[in-house]
Amino acid sequence: MSFFDANPRRMFLGKSAMMLSGSAIAMLAGNDALAAAQGGDATSADVRILNTALGAELEAIAAYQLGAESGLLQSGPRALALTFQGHHKEHADVLAKTIAKLGGSAVTAKQKYAFPTDTLKTQADVLRFAASLEKGAVSAYLGAVPLFGNRELAKAAASILGDEAMHWAILRNALGEAPVPSAFMV
Repeated sequence: MSFFDANPRRMFLGKSAMMLSGSAIAMLAGNDALAAAQGGDATSADVRILNTALGAELEAIAAYQLGAESGLLQSGPRALALTFQGHHKEHADVLAKTIAKLGGSAVTAKQKYAFPTDTLKTQADVLRFAASLEKGAVSAYLGAVPLFGNRELAKAAASILGDEAMHWAILRNALGEAPVPSAFMV
């Protein structure tokens, strides 16, 4: 059985199975009074960080849509792309709701993204493009986590970081590359 023959729903636990603390879940679900009591207050800087993350998630949703509609992906990789797109949709939804609960205004998706469509000629090109976006997301979340004033938001962002890292590793594996190329993320 190949990597892509397995059922993607069973392969990926998704956001619902991630281990978030009770106060992180409360913050992300909208109970900011409980989260504030347990984890501190969010600041406008936290809202800016969340909006940056939301913008990246919206871009990922569009990128996976492009890949799925490209006609270049076989059924297994296409199902994988749609699974990952679903994760990004969940991330975006939670981020937008959290921004609103914190009194901010959530960014919206761009009308058009500057994707390198002229270089996407094969399935490997699409997977490599997706892997590069996931690696960028890992780096962005890694840089953002220590910047949060509210530690519960930092924990929640770290949870998303873990999901992005799994996406990147799985895409690298699908390309025949070492899923985890080094002991440290650089």
